Amino acid sequence: MKNIFENKDILVTGGCGSIGSEIVKQLIKFNPKKIRVLDNNESNLFYLGQELKNKIIRLLIGDIRDRNRIYRATKDVDVVFHAAALKHVSLCEYNPFDAVSTNIIGTENLVSACMDNDVAKFVGISTDKAVNPINTMGATKLLSEKIITDTAISSLNTKFCCVRFGNVLDSVGSVVPIFKQQIKKGGPVTITDRNMIRFFMTKFDAINLVLKAAEKTQGGEIFILKMKKLKIMDLAQAMIDEFAPKYGYNPKDIKYEFIGIRSGEKIDESLMNEEELNYAEDIGDMYVVRNRWGSNVEIRANNHRSKMLKDVKFLNIEDIKEVLHESKIV
Repeated sequence: MKNIFENKDILVTGGCGSIGSEIVKQLIKFNPKKIRVLDNNESNLFYLGQELKNKIIRLLIGDIRDRNRIYRATKDVDVVFHAAALKHVSLCEYNPFDAVSTNIIGTENLVSACMDNDVAKFVGISTDKAVNPINTMGATKLLSEKIITDTAISSLNTKFCCVRFGNVLDSVGSVVPIFKQQIKKGGPVTITDRNMIRFFMTKFDAINLVLKAAEKTQGGEIFILKMKKLKIMDLAQAMIDEFAPKYGYNPKDIKYEFIGIRSGEKIDESLMNEEELNYAEDIGDMYVVRNRWGSNVEIRANNHRSKMLKDVKFLNIEDIKEVLHESKIV
């Protein structure tokens, strides 16, 4: 990957989260002029600053809901990585006004500020839950995607794009640390539904996708990693097999408790909707969905669509164990 970040002024919103903080840590390696870390969590900003102790880091307390604060935060910035969002499906279901204020209005504030301040590149972080959404979080992230990618139509100086994530293994709030704690206590391991399926990616995959999108964007794209799928039941069993002996338990003694699907959850997720499949391009380790207004976009043949749908790989329990070791989760 080319170093497009050297001597650049970069802003990372939600910079104290699992993904935002990892973006910050990786960007340091590219010798940027400055990295502005924006978050509304004062304590986590302080701890991140203590961890990194780097003179190019600027810690900004602020909220993307505050239009004036965002305008100041993007002044003289070259690249923006937008990771700030409300991301928990069930919490957004019960707090829809806040989900709209952060994921939609906050994104619009940031996009407008970037256009006003002539930011060169903007990468927004989205989710597979934005595909055919049935919950508040997914619906707000879909509209966030549309704000970002459709703004690229009229933007003269800023190249806007999105990346679409699956579940990031071992991120804050994901099932991996929850399962780990439950196994440590001897169980039970709580499962919403035995048929629950998810796309997943490692933190390394996630950050690599974000940085590649910043390099490759021409404006208006959604970049999607070719992710693998797993059954949450299989993930739980793989973790029980690996962690139970470490905590002094026999894996066979760890029981399951089925608690039911939470509000707004799907059994399965999709990488793209039917319409997007027509405009998706395979570029190696990822797909790119280009906006239909692009002059180089043409509808794809049905066999192209079928191939992309069949390319998804399911991991079995042994595959999952291997991923857990490769990711240093075990």
